[in-house]
Amino acid sequence: MYDLIAQYQAGADEEVQTKLVLHYESLVQSLARKFSRGQGHDDDLYQVGMIGLLAALRRYDTSFNRSFESFAVPTIVGEIKRIRDKTWSVHVPRRIKELGPRIKKAVEELTTELQRSPLVNEIAARLEVTEEEVLETMEMGKSYQALSVDRSIEADSEGSAVTLLDLVGSHDEGFEQTDQQLLLEKAFAVLTDREKEILKCTYFDNLSQKETGDLLNISQMHVSRLQRRALQKLRESIRVEPSECY
Repeated sequence: MYDLIAQYQAGADEEVQTKLVLHYESLVQSLARKFSRGQGHDDDLYQVGMIGLLAALRRYDTSFNRSFESFAVPTIVGEIKRIRDKTWSVHVPRRIKELGPRIKKAVEELTTELQRSPLVNEIAARLEVTEEEVLETMEMGKSYQALSVDRSIEADSEGSAVTLLDLVGSHDEGFEQTDQQLLLEKAFAVLTDREKEILKCTYFDNLSQKETGDLLNISQMHVSRLQRRALQKLRESIRVEPSECY
């Protein structure tokens, strides 16, 4: 195989290149699958990985005293990461792109400081943004491969992987569950049927804004606007005295 690499570097015909590509194809495929993480972008990363493979073939020198595979892997991985970390599945506003890394850093800092998972309102207070912006960014973050909610951040005390989603805490409903249910039933009465449907899809059925838009035959932007309006209505409705809930 090293003879073929030498021929390729010397300007051999396409047949030599094809033989080399076929020989190392499985290596590129395995790396593409590893960095795709089940996001369905294997083909795109494979094509980019092939660019890295050809670059490695051109630069490899047998005097390096190491196998071609060990030389090529960093080059292939570098190309894959470069594209993966700059690729979004859908168009995302710049403010969301900029807020995502800040949320990740805030979650890690608050987890260390509080010795527990931070709540959404605590993350929002640290970053001086609204809770809605935090929730929206985390939802849209599913479209950004480098900020997947399944991404492992660190290991817990038992050695298990911890993801960004694991670090977003929530209140223990406990004894307050009944009171909160009554309050929500009263609050939901201020919403239109479409707004209720949007919240049901995004918060109860765990659908993304895009999936919700496809289901209701409206645009993702329209879903986002309706969701923001519905949440604002709920906030205003919930700002009442507890006695008003009975």
